Amino acid sequence: MTASIIAAFAPHEKLAESLISFATEGDDGSHDIAHILRVFKNAMRIHAVEGGNGRVLAAAVLLHDCVAVEKNSPLRNQASRLAAEKASGILARLDWEKADIEAVAHAITTHSFSANIPPETIEAKILQDADRLDAIGMVGAARCFYIAGRMSSGLYDPADPLAKERPLDDKAFAIDHFEVKLFKLADGFQTVAGRALATERHERLKHIRDLFLDEI
Repeated sequence: MTASIIAAFAPHEKLAESLISFATEGDDGSHDIAHILRVFKNAMRIHAVEGGNGRVLAAAVLLHDCVAVEKNSPLRNQASRLAAEKASGILARLDWEKADIEAVAHAITTHSFSANIPPETIEAKILQDADRLDAIGMVGAARCFYIAGRMSSGLYDPADPLAKERPLDDKAFAIDHFEVKLFKLADGFQTVAGRALATERHERLKHIRDLFLDEI
C-alpha cells in the first residue's frame, strides 16, 4: 500500500499501516480500499461531532469488510459476523485489550444492513452511519450499478422500469435496488451528524434516479 494511502487515514496512520493489509479480500471494487477510505472519512466527520473512541472506530472501519461475501451468497447476512470474528483474531494478535477488541467486534457485527442487529455503542452507530453514507448519493448509485454488472443484472426492465405492474426484483434490475433498499437507508441513521449528511445524499440519490428515468 502506498504511503499516500496510509497518510489519508490521518490521524490514525500507524493503525492503518498495521491493519490495512487485512482490510479487504477478493476483487470486489465496491468493497475495496477506496470504499474503506471513504467510510473512514465519513466516520471521522461524524466522530468530530458525536465523539466516541477514535482508535476503536478507526479499527472497526479498517476491518469492517475484512471478509468478502458476494451479494448473492447465501452467507450474505452472516458477513458482518464473520468479519467481526476475523477482526477479533487480528487485534488479539496485535495485543489489543479484550474490551477494545469486543468494542470493535460489536461495531463490525452491527454495521451491516442485512444482519439487522441494532448498534449499542457510539462507535457502532458511527460505523453504521458512515458505511451507509457510501450506499447513497452519487457514490451509492455508482456502486449499485457496479454490483449489478458484477451480478450480471440488467439496468432496468424496458417494459416497466418503475415496477408498476410487476414485483420489484433488484437481482434482475439495478434500478429496482433504489426502491428495494437505497431509498430506505436515510430513515435509519443512528446519529444526528449522520442523519444530516444522509438527508443531503438521499436527495442526490433521488435526483440521479430521476435523471436516469428521464434518459431511458
